[in-house]
Amino acid sequence: MTDAATPAKISRNVTFLVLVASLGYFVDIYDLVIFSIVRLRSLQEIGVPATSIETEGNYIINMQMFGLLMGGILWGVIGDKLGRIKVLFGSIFLYSIANIVNGMVHDVNSYAVIRLVAGIGLAGELGAGITLVSETLSKERRGYGTTIVAMIGLLGAVAAAWVGQYNWRTAYYVGGGLGIVLLLLRMGTFESGMFKNMSDKDVSKGNILMLFNNGKRFLKYLYCILIGAPLWYVVGILVTKAPEFGKALGSTEPLSAGTGILFTYVGISVGGVFAGLLAQYSRSRKNTMFIFLLLSLISVMFYLSAKGITPTQFKWLCFFMGFAVGYWATFVTIASEQFGTNIRSTVTTTVPNFVRGSLIPINFAFTALMVHFGRISSGYIMMIILTGVALFATSQLKETFDKDLDYIEDEGANLLS
Repeated sequence: MTDAATPAKISRNVTFLVLVASLGYFVDIYDLVIFSIVRLRSLQEIGVPATSIETEGNYIINMQMFGLLMGGILWGVIGDKLGRIKVLFGSIFLYSIANIVNGMVHDVNSYAVIRLVAGIGLAGELGAGITLVSETLSKERRGYGTTIVAMIGLLGAVAAAWVGQYNWRTAYYVGGGLGIVLLLLRMGTFESGMFKNMSDKDVSKGNILMLFNNGKRFLKYLYCILIGAPLWYVVGILVTKAPEFGKALGSTEPLSAGTGILFTYVGISVGGVFAGLLAQYSRSRKNTMFIFLLLSLISVMFYLSAKGITPTQFKWLCFFMGFAVGYWATFVTIASEQFGTNIRSTVTTTVPNFVRGSLIPINFAFTALMVHFGRISSGYIMMIILTGVALFATSQLKETFDKDLDYIEDEGANLLS
């Protein structure tokens, strides 16, 4: 008899799975923030006038976010139909190629198209990883697993900030190289047992229409998306556009988006650990979300009221805001736990990417508000609205900390139920 199924062997396999999922999220975050870090330098180098940098930057980041929306649907459905592992391989391969090509662009349109493709590739990473971890670890331990994914993964922003301070083209090459290394590491991963048990059953798998043909299920899905919107507003607008906010606040020196991203994601990483441990200790992910959503509103109030802000104050405020929105892994885990195995990958992959994609309407809304209220007042208004919506959405979801995830979602279509 071999030792293939010994507890020690199983434990090593699970540990390796959590590590691979964490590194996938590391690469995910690296790519998500690298454009924000090299935005000014890269656009200047390819010949974009200073007066057009903010407009062209919005165009490129919106294309990237649209790619995440498309990819979220694509990889989510593939994950439920063909398996979580296939998503991990396919998404990282597409991402790696796109980033290497991204280092060769010389015009805005090419830049935007490649960011679109990279977004599609990147979209499968977090959802597939969290789904695998949630379905493999026990209900008592899966929170620890997703916390580790968040802690290691968010350090990808630290790596991006460090690499991004040098040549911007090299930063994209490094991102592509990291993806290829991760692709090789994934040769040793294994499929979710819950997916294997479900794959032989005659049930609808990866049917995204199931999220829209039942009233209660649709609302539950929508609430899962809405609870994450404030986080991406903080990162995608308040920190990414730090140079512009710095001018509006009368900063003593120009504020650096790269520095802001670095300290924000260090804060998110630390906050992610605290959020995960708080959820484990309190045995409630909902209460953890309430606490962190309110804390994030307070942190943004401090940031937007920091008249004459100095670079040092900016770093600490970014860390504070990052810590306060460090509920990302907790929020994605909540989404994963709300739905059955046959559409879990679809939900867990689309929800965070729809949240990221929400930056598109948030960007438009923020720009429209600025016309009437200015940058700082618009910053307050958007955060208050997004936080209020997120708090309401959280209140409508059921607590799932102790929920058994090994079940099938009923296909029943009833728009009124």
